[in-house]
Amino acid sequence: MTTITMDFERSERCGISEAVYCEGKDADQILAILTLARENQQRLLLTRLSEEKYQQLPEQEKNQLKGFPIAQCAVLGDLFPPILPASIGIVSGGASDRRVCEEIQLTLHFHGIACGLHQDLGVAGLWRIQQQLEQLRRYKIIIAVAGMEAALPTVIAGLVRAPVIAVPTSVGYGIAAGGHVALNACLASCAGGVMTMNIDNGYGAAAAAIRIYRQIIL
Repeated sequence: MTTITMDFERSERCGISEAVYCEGKDADQILAILTLARENQQRLLLTRLSEEKYQQLPEQEKNQLKGFPIAQCAVLGDLFPPILPASIGIVSGGASDRRVCEEIQLTLHFHGIACGLHQDLGVAGLWRIQQQLEQLRRYKIIIAVAGMEAALPTVIAGLVRAPVIAVPTSVGYGIAAGGHVALNACLASCAGGVMTMNIDNGYGAAAAAIRIYRQIIL
């Protein structure tokens, strides 16, 4: 029998709901978590839920989830529309970073926070950032998502006043080493104050942005 303990008070305590990281959990564990959430009338955000694992769930459970296959996420319960205009911007280096961007976007939306999404602004074509710069400077927080050498967070941080949260991704050939080059580049950024998440950790970046948002905006 699968024993699960959930932290349903986390939202009250920390301002961020507990998310279910599905990678490494089997279908029985995920089913037990969903059952416990329904019994306690709780909404849930499930991250890193692969299509294969989703298909292993009973049909009744799948019907109660809203799936977001590109983000590899699912939601149990309602998504409430944001009340305030977008003050968080998500910027990506390329379309290959889309999964991580959509995980960030969904996490913010799950918490009722609007955001703007600007994809494919990689530094190989700096004019793309320049075209969006006026809008980027309106955001109070920016999450910059990039693989390869991950120069994007440093460039953005050198152009805006908003705090920049960097998310290095595992996108890249050979020596990019599954995101380790990008991670080291973000950690070694010459732009002061860049905050760096772990590789592909879109949820963590969104959670950090939510904490800042709720202190300086709400």
